Amino acid sequence: MEWYLKVMRDNYSNFSGRARRQEYWMFSLFYFIFTIAAFIIVALIGGLLSVAAGETVGYVIAGLLFIVWFLAHFIPSLAVTIRRIHDTGNSGWLYLLVLIPYLGSLIIFIFTVIDGQKKINKWGPDPKLDA
Repeated sequence: MEWYLKVMRDNYSNFSGRARRQEYWMFSLFYFIFTIAAFIIVALIGGLLSVAAGETVGYVIAGLLFIVWFLAHFIPSLAVTIRRIHDTGNSGWLYLLVLIPYLGSLIIFIFTVIDGQKKINKWGPDPKLDA
């Protein structure tokens, strides 16, 4: 949970520096868990509001709440992924590979799994040494 909060609070839009694997994957895990919980809550709210207010009003409000949830997490998830790519010694611009269907996402997944550089690179010192 502390890694999720670190990304959301301390590194919300920080695209510079490096992120170790643990920071990336713990953020991803809690983001996934919280997104599932938010989806369930928003669906319940939508169902309750549609019963009380009308057929589609509740689901429109629920959809807007979920869009706000997604937009609040878009920049931090992009930033932590780019910092993770920096940790492997590569440019964050490689994230644009996700625009290639299937193969691009696989390449980015590989970058998030491999170990970072053990030395100082142009994006900063090894974050494992700070821990």
